[in-house]
Amino acid sequence: MTHEEIIGKINEFLVEEFEVDAAKIQPYANLRETLELDSLDYVDLVVIIESNFGFKVVAEDFIDIQTFQNFYDYVNRKVEEKKASV
Repeated sequence: MTHEEIIGKINEFLVEEFEVDAAKIQPYANLRETLELDSLDYVDLVVIIESNFGFKVVAEDFIDIQTFQNFYDYVNRKVEEKKASV
């Protein structure tokens, strides 16, 4: 899966699951504010990531995720790590 495919898949489930306007999903927009995430939404987001990309999310990993770009980079890195370990 390419980085662009990962971004497309992420944006697709964010629009669907969090009912956010796709136009608001910009690389340097604030993830939490744009999606209006509360603590339960983060749980939903983790479940969606794990089921769509097949890796375990560690809560501490979200500390440095502020923007959509941070989020894309995180998922891409984890997918690459998973591929390398197979």
